[in-house]
Amino acid sequence: MSTGMIAKRLSQMITGIFIKDEKGKRPVHGNEDIYGTDPFFKDLILFYEYYHGDTCKGLGASHQTGWSALVAEMMRWCWCD
Repeated sequence: MSTGMIAKRLSQMITGIFIKDEKGKRPVHGNEDIYGTDPFFKDLILFYEYYHGDTCKGLGASHQTGWSALVAEMMRWCWCD
């Protein structure tokens, strides 16, 4: 596997926590149902300071962009090809 393929796979895994599942839930929101069902919040994606390693739930500050602002670029690279 080339380094480019590895980078793309890692980016897909990272950005996957922001993608809705078959029930409309995003792993980044954990068990917060409001983000999957409420019409005013269902398309809101929060970018957190860090994420739980097992559940992918966002933790820490949600008002900082930091490294997680790179997720938008990763999503474009992974999912728009």
